[in-house]
Amino acid sequence: MSEHLIETFENGVCTLTMNRPEARNAMSGPMMEALNEAIPRVASDRKVRAVVLTGAGGAFCAGGDVKGFARDGGSRNDGDGPSMEERVYGLRKGMELSRILHEMPKPTLAVIPGAAAGAGLSLALACDLRFALDTAKITTAFSKIGASGDYGGSYFLPYLVGAAKARELYFTADIISGQQAYEMGLVNKVASADTFEEETKAYALYLAGLPTVAIGFMKKNLNAAQQGSLSDVFDLEALHMTRSMMTEDHKAAAKAFVNKQPPVFEGR
Repeated sequence: MSEHLIETFENGVCTLTMNRPEARNAMSGPMMEALNEAIPRVASDRKVRAVVLTGAGGAFCAGGDVKGFARDGGSRNDGDGPSMEERVYGLRKGMELSRILHEMPKPTLAVIPGAAAGAGLSLALACDLRFALDTAKITTAFSKIGASGDYGGSYFLPYLVGAAKARELYFTADIISGQQAYEMGLVNKVASADTFEEETKAYALYLAGLPTVAIGFMKKNLNAAQQGSLSDVFDLEALHMTRSMMTEDHKAAAKAFVNKQPPVFEGR
């Protein structure tokens, strides 16, 4: 594990903390290598029941290393570096992180304690849910550096805020607060600084206590609904409802309901 990514595990919650606080956790090579290793691994780890992605030092992630872009000449190809095709391939491969966060069969939560910009915001949007500090600064950022955007933000953002608002946020790169993001539906929950850590930990623990198998099926249904027909979604719902009702979690929860007791889910 790279020093640029801290991984912890407690009570079913795996927390991945991007750790370059001096650069507002801007994406470094070691950080991205560590994320590319960790996210697929925790996605398939049955002990992990919820995944939290966050950043150290009061920021989430400032996105790409713009200083590095300027130093390297951005996407310029002068014959000394990788070809355009190699650059496209490398970026496309790295962007699989967003797909795995979006599709893994367990809840993913972006905890946003501060700045979330560019590709950093895209990673937060790829998660199922977002919990932001009310004063966090959030921006697509790309237009400020003459770039068009990556890591799936242009796919996820319109579903959260609508097509017109997504275009506005991309074109203008306006900086909005966590509270404003909550009001427009970009984040699910906000809290003030005095309760933020306590509330985000409690929420992550709550997510880890959900029926993981059923949550995985829900995600498949909801993801399909973004692109498939109503008939396609009906087919998936019928299959996944039947399968989820065959799990030990469902059987135990049904008994608990009859006995007027709270359910305890174990992801089986």
